[in-house]
Amino acid sequence: MHKQKLIIISGSPWVGKTTIASELCASYVNSAHFDGDWAWCVNPFSLDDPRLRNGDKTMSFALSTYLNSNFSYVIFSSVVATDKSIRESILRDVTAKDYKVIGFTLTCSEKTLTERHKSRGDGGEVSFYFLNLEPYPNDYVVNTDNKTVTEIVAEIKNIIDSE
Repeated sequence: MHKQKLIIISGSPWVGKTTIASELCASYVNSAHFDGDWAWCVNPFSLDDPRLRNGDKTMSFALSTYLNSNFSYVIFSSVVATDKSIRESILRDVTAKDYKVIGFTLTCSEKTLTERHKSRGDGGEVSFYFLNLEPYPNDYVVNTDNKTVTEIVAEIKNIIDSE
């Protein structure tokens, strides 16, 4: 068997992480998808909640479980994976061994992000904070502007399959 691949899809909210990760998972046999949003779905949600980083432990546990269950492809989508220290903390606590990490940062224009935000019916203001962060070191950067989901997944799969 080929070495397992942990595929990390990061980027701004509304850039397409969950959609791309779901379709990518569906395109690979023996794959699993974990969305980081599932790790800390609380009400009320606040970035100031001192318990927020506890969700990272859930992410590490879920990724460990999938990798230790011998899935060939484990796809992890998360906005927090854009942050170097948070991503490294999550990966440090993964208990699986001998897997390859391939990271992707999805991006788009501010105009596209605003349109996607509006189409989702989110009543909050659009933030470009995550969109303007530097990509995680050594991530492949994929611009999602003017591309279909199928085109983006094909682009990402070409990279994964060449690694």
